[in-house]
Amino acid sequence: MSLNWKEIDLILSELELPGSQIQKIVQTTFDVLCLKIHGKAGTKNILIALTPGACRMHETFKSIPKSDNPLRFAQFLNAHVVNGWIEEAVQLGDNRIVRLAIRCGGSGQIKLYVRLWSNAANVIAVDETGAVLDAMRRLPKRNEITGGRYAPEAALLAASSAELAGEKKSALKTYAIRDLEGSGSFNEKIDALYAEQGGALSLEALREQARRTFETRINRLFASLEKLAEKEADFAGSNRFKEYADIILANAASIKAGDSWLDALNFYTGGTIRIELDAKQSPSQQAEAYYEKYRKAKNGLSEVREEIAAGKKELERLETTLAGLLTETNPLVLQKKIRAGADRSGGVIGGAVSAQTRKADAKRPGLSFRRHDWLIIVGRDAAENDELLRRHVKGNDLWLHVRDYAGSYVFIKQRAGKSYPLDILLDAGNLAVFYSKCRNNGEANLFYTPLKFLRRAKNGPKGLVIPTQEKNLHIKVDQKRLKELELCRIEKL
Repeated sequence: MSLNWKEIDLILSELELPGSQIQKIVQTTFDVLCLKIHGKAGTKNILIALTPGACRMHETFKSIPKSDNPLRFAQFLNAHVVNGWIEEAVQLGDNRIVRLAIRCGGSGQIKLYVRLWSNAANVIAVDETGAVLDAMRRLPKRNEITGGRYAPEAALLAASSAELAGEKKSALKTYAIRDLEGSGSFNEKIDALYAEQGGALSLEALREQARRTFETRINRLFASLEKLAEKEADFAGSNRFKEYADIILANAASIKAGDSWLDALNFYTGGTIRIELDAKQSPSQQAEAYYEKYRKAKNGLSEVREEIAAGKKELERLETTLAGLLTETNPLVLQKKIRAGADRSGGVIGGAVSAQTRKADAKRPGLSFRRHDWLIIVGRDAAENDELLRRHVKGNDLWLHVRDYAGSYVFIKQRAGKSYPLDILLDAGNLAVFYSKCRNNGEANLFYTPLKFLRRAKNGPKGLVIPTQEKNLHIKVDQKRLKELELCRIEKL
């Protein structure tokens, strides 16, 4: 059970946080934060837990485990809040939102809003203007992301005004401070209570596991959407290239050989414009070059918008799935659903391919081969190569391609904690030679490298990439191996 607003008020009154200095911040899991503070009553550890059904903020008297891999939000707080002084620690009315105002030296005041709502809990850091600096849980739909705005006081003021106007709240629930067993302060009692109720297989722990798994995917997807939005904004300005070309053609007679700039009337805006020229090209050639830039940017804009639409759809699916998991009340069912969600990555569980994996296989372009629990993918043309690069492979997946010949891109999907076996590398190499222009040669040199060491060729055709840190592999085609691989080919439904 989460804390109610009366219990939060009592906890804050016992803590006496104003005047204390924050000395250290540790984030032990994705939903648990601990602030080590020092004030007139000595040193205290303040626990903030966003666990569904057990949202709380209180002093803890248990040891705080260290985090081997510092998490993002804790790193932000340690950089901006540690050594700051708490000037205010209040709950906003009866809304279970605690506001901590922290004076951080030369950087001014930072406010931490601790929202202790089950299934919607969060810790949000804002500056003096109300702009969000970062959030423990990044929630784009709530605008609780860097650059967003968060000012719960305004919403509370609006609610109070509505009440004064006669729109009274209905079905109010009466809250009381729980009468807990044991001695000591309410902070001590509540800390002991949650310590007893916790467990590795508890519903709260499973919900936290689900949140951690899905929020990691959501945050990565959201970061990708931010980058795509930047590309979209850049491509959206492509009309200027067409305007440059039109103005060059309109002023072709006044352009002299060797001119590097054209100063002319911009008949689109009515002002003047300066356009860079290539002294080695004629006006018509330069205009065509700008038209070509315009066409490429326009095509790129269309592709980026398709990616954004697909990304938003996937983001909505992930958020809907997570919301469903967080409302599950049966721990055994929740554990089963979490495992099913983990299978979506394409792994083989117990020798059987999951339904989610089969669905992913059906949607993937190109040819797919599953060999000894390894997934090998072949893109047969530029369109399939490009689609695979954009949506189906990532950083540490391995990329192979024959040297000096046109051919397919071949990818080996990474498996967590596993290195690529030589046998699988030979399988992929044989496929790369077989689906290339040098198939009849019987052998070829290949290069291979992790996907993170590929970069797209600037202004190149769709799917064209340039490898770095590549290694060489010489393959002699093995017909027996190819026949075995054909038996491992995944048929599309």
